[in-house]
Order: sequence, then structure tokens, then C-alpha cells
Amino acid sequence: MRLAYAGYPPPMAGILDTVKDLGRLRQIVQVLIRHGFGEIVTRAGLGSLVPGKTKDESKGTAAERIRLVVTDLGPSFVKLGQILSTRPDLIPLDIIEELKKLQDQVPPVPVAQILQQIQLELGAPVDQIYARFDPEPLASASIGQVHRATLQTADGTREVVVKVQRPNIKETIERDIDLLYWLAKAVERSIPESRTYQPVKLVTEFDRAITAELDFTLEAENAIKFGKNFQGHGEVRFPFIYKDASAKRVLTMEYFDGRKVYDAIDEGFSGEKICKNTLGIIIKAIFEDGFFHADPHPGNFIILGAPGAPVIGAIDLGLVGRLTPQMREKTIDLMIAAVQEDARGIADALYEIGTPTRKIDRKAFDAEVARLSERYIGKQLAEIQISRLIQDLGGGATRYGLEIPPDFLLVGKALMTVEGVGKEIYPELDVFEEMKPYFMRLMWARYSPERLTHDLVRTLTRISGAATDIPLQSQEILDDLRKGRLEVRTREPMLPISVDVLGRRVYSGLVVMGLLIGSSVLLASESYLMGGLFVLAAFSWGTLHTTWAMWLGRKRRQK
Repeated sequence: MRLAYAGYPPPMAGILDTVKDLGRLRQIVQVLIRHGFGEIVTRAGLGSLVPGKTKDESKGTAAERIRLVVTDLGPSFVKLGQILSTRPDLIPLDIIEELKKLQDQVPPVPVAQILQQIQLELGAPVDQIYARFDPEPLASASIGQVHRATLQTADGTREVVVKVQRPNIKETIERDIDLLYWLAKAVERSIPESRTYQPVKLVTEFDRAITAELDFTLEAENAIKFGKNFQGHGEVRFPFIYKDASAKRVLTMEYFDGRKVYDAIDEGFSGEKICKNTLGIIIKAIFEDGFFHADPHPGNFIILGAPGAPVIGAIDLGLVGRLTPQMREKTIDLMIAAVQEDARGIADALYEIGTPTRKIDRKAFDAEVARLSERYIGKQLAEIQISRLIQDLGGGATRYGLEIPPDFLLVGKALMTVEGVGKEIYPELDVFEEMKPYFMRLMWARYSPERLTHDLVRTLTRISGAATDIPLQSQEILDDLRKGRLEVRTREPMLPISVDVLGRRVYSGLVVMGLLIGSSVLLASESYLMGGLFVLAAFSWGTLHTTWAMWLGRKRRQK
């Protein structure tokens, strides 16, 4: 793929060679211009696609205009915006707040296309699979459309919902992802300040997330795993999956005959119980199971049961977060350090959670964490917003070259969503107070005799294995050394570049020296014209090489 050099627009020929769907790219450019991002279009070298129309034409804040761009560009970009709203470590807060407003507002697909899609996926006509299929959709989103149906099973008829992937949506999303990769690379190359937001990395993350959502079998597996994790917990239900009537693009699951959250409150359900039950479900899933619903907005919960004993029905389980046992423990360490007013402990826990992408100045990093922690440490547990703590610290770590796992940031987003909605229907909600029993149980489990014994046995097993392996490995090294087969290799990333630069300089030096020697011989033999030409050639070659080397060096420093 040929992209522009830094500061210069890519040639039109390069675009034609590398972009498969030039019409879609032109549409993206037009939308950017319409909402006031003409300067970005020009700097990225895309102005020639819409000549004479790069003037800003929109009003409003940059965050509002970004949301409008994403909305106008359709389902793929709406999904991208929703995923970007989970990355406060990279995206400014005002943009995140706007992206949270994005909703899948997509016209429904004609029922004939839905029926055809079901037949293609399940290998039989719809009337042979379902006793009844409602042609009117319950919901229509960017990826899937949901219909009610009645399924005939061995245990009798069951009321179900059928989630069907929109026809050709996979091809549409793949096309847009290809363009997003191209645009991200072009922007990074031509607009150096954009590299702070890591456009290519964000597109890669979106690619991975949207690809998972396109496979409904993964959502089915998530529902089954949630059901196992919460077996025996009567306050929550997850839909039963009918595997015989499900496939990669069709998902048949149990129908929850309940109410939306706000409707349930209007009908007299207890806001306090709904909040506490939902928060308890999320906390258990995060800190005990390490497997949690990453998008717990009100539309993804159905309230079942009676007003005095609500049951939370969780749906739309395609987007989940995962925390390893080690990550869960480090997250708890971070919370405990915040409560104990230990800024250094917060920095240590955050450093263990993240992955360094470059050499980190620990003193500067610790100072930054201490500064960010001032708004949290020294406060009562009830006054600390765990979601905001996670997001602020994640953003600070990224600025110092510490890459925070996306799933850790999803914890902050999930808790923030639940806390925000919870305080609307139950203003007295205290997230940390509800979390304390879980933290205490996990702390006791960490230092219980059973856990300590297990850790000790595991450590002794590793030591025993090392004691057995080290003599054998040492013997192999000594044998290689004795037979002359031992090689020590070092890797220096800048070495090939340095060798290339040195070789070019030596070559140019030899050329200039040869021309000067030749000119001396010619001048000594009184061939003044040819001798002068040789001197001029030597001077021109040296000047061109020096100018080119300076330009190349500046270009590399801009990367």
C-alpha cells in the first residue's frame, strides 16, 4: 500500500491503486466535509476526490460533529463509535460522551429477506422450523433483526425470539473495515498529531470486536457460560439457547416476557432492588468469574418477576469482557490502594496491569498517578467513583507508554453505565458500599489456608521442575560451547538503517573522490573543459547526496 510522505498529500494514482471502493471513499470524504472536517480531508490528501468542496460547512462542537459523521456513515461506523466510547485512555471525554448517544437506528429488512436468510442458514423453510413466525420485527439494529416465533420442541411449544443477521451486512462491514485501515494509515502518515490516538490500533480493535459480533455462535456460547456461572442465582436469568434452530447468522433463544427498566419502575417495581440486583450481578461476573456483560445499558435488561421480587433478564450477550485471575487480583489491589491513600500502591498495581510499549520513566509515571489519585485518595469509600478512577488512571498510563488492556477499561465502562442508570432510578445508590462484601470475600479467599496451600504447592512444583531442568539445560550449553556450536546473537533494530546510511555515504564519497581525482588528472594534462566538468559533477553529486540525506533524516524523525 502506497501512502503519502509526511506533510504531503498522497497522489491520486496511489488512491486508485490501493482503494477498491473509490465511491464509498468519496462518500466518506463528503460526509467529513459536510460536518466541518475539511482540513483533515485536505491534509490527508483526499481533497481531490471532492474538488472545490473542502470548506467547513458545519457548526457545533467537534465532539458533536464527530457523532454526526459516524451516524451518517451507517452501521459499520456506528459500531465503531460505540466501541470507541469504551476507550477513555485514548479518546477525549467530551467525544466519549457524544459517542455514548449513538443508537442503532436502522430501518427493518423486508421479512422476505429474513425468511430467505433463515432458510439458507438452517437448511429448511421457516414453516418447517417454527410453528409460528411473526413477520413484524421486535427490534432492528445494525447487525441483526429480531422476530418473535413459536418453536416446536420435544418438550412442547416454546415462545422464542429469533435473531437474524441482516443480509450482506458481513460484506458491507468488511468493505468499510478495509477503507478504515487505509484511512487510518493515511491519517497517521500525513497528520503526525493524530498518532496520539493510535488510529490503526483502534481500527484493529474494532475489526476484532465486530468480527466476533458477526458470529452468533459466539453469543450463544456466551449465554450458555453465563447460565452456568449464575446457576442457583434466582435474581438473574439468561436466555436458553435452542442450538438445533441456531447457526452462525441465526440465533433462536428463549423469549423473556417482561418489561424494560424504566417501564418497570413506572409500574411500581422497586428501583432499589433492581439497582442492587443488577450491580451484584455485574460485580460477581467481573471479580469472581472474570466474564462479564460489557454493554449493560438499560436496553439489554428485561425486568421479570413481581414488583417486590424483580428478576433481571440479561440479553444481547455478544459483547463480553474477560479478566484473568491475575488481572482480577491486580484490580482489587488497585482499589485497596485507593482506599488506603497509597498513591505508590496505585502506580504499582497499574504498572502490573499494563504492558509497557516503550521505556517508562517510573518517577514521572508515579508522579502522574499521584496527581490523578488526588481526587480519590483520602476520601470515604462511598465518595470514590470506581468507574471514573479506572478511566482516569487508564488515560494517564497510556500517556506514559503503558498499554492498558481493553477488557480492564471495559470494567470501568460497565460500572459507569450501571451506576449512571442506577442513580436515575435509585439516587441513594452507593456502588462501593455494594462492592464491599465482594471485596471482603475475595480478600479472605486470597489469604485462606486452602489458597495459601495451593500457591505453596504450585511454587514448590515449579522449583522442583526447575531443579530438574537446570542441570540438563546447563549441560547442553556447555556441550555446545565445547563443540563450537554456541552462538550469541543480539538484535539492534536501528542497525540495518545505520548500515544502509553508512553504505550510501561511502558510495557517494567514492564517487566524489573518483571525480575529483579524474578532474586533477585532466587539469594536469591541460584538458580544462573536461576537468571543469568533472569538478562540477563532483560538487553536484555531493550537494544532492547531502540534501537528500537531510530530508530523509527529517522524515524519519517525524515518524
